[in-house]
Amino acid sequence: MRSITLSTGKTVEVECLSCALTSGLVKPDGGAVIETNHFHAHQDVAYPIKGLIILASKRHIKSFDELTDEEKLDYINTITKIRKAQREVLGIEHVYYFYNEDTTHHFHTWMVPRYEWMNEFGRSVESVRPVLLHARHKMNNHENIRVVLEATKKLKIALTSF
Repeated sequence: MRSITLSTGKTVEVECLSCALTSGLVKPDGGAVIETNHFHAHQDVAYPIKGLIILASKRHIKSFDELTDEEKLDYINTITKIRKAQREVLGIEHVYYFYNEDTTHHFHTWMVPRYEWMNEFGRSVESVRPVLLHARHKMNNHENIRVVLEATKKLKIALTSF
């Protein structure tokens, strides 16, 4: 078991956070923005950044080459829909995508939006970790959480119409 601290400060004990989220054992604030047969997408539970979406496989796998053909199609279609909603509903112009295979969770992709306030940390992949830590430590307040949850709600509504 691992201890995971959520953006709300709440700590959960899980073996795999992705499994806990996709199965409903741990509910992300705002719930799933979209769920398909193979994937579950939600606002990141650790970093309160508006529109930071995690797209996780429901099946406990580690890498792209483990996806079935059906899962591959579902993945690209779902991530494309989410990106369209981020742009159209939240006005997010740029997104950094991250996927790694040495994670303690299973297959998931981070869709990290870029906002003007992030420029003070730089404009490269190296800036992402300081941005995330800034959000966790400096933006974890009621007003920002309200903004994040409102954005999550907007994405969820938009994704039901695509």
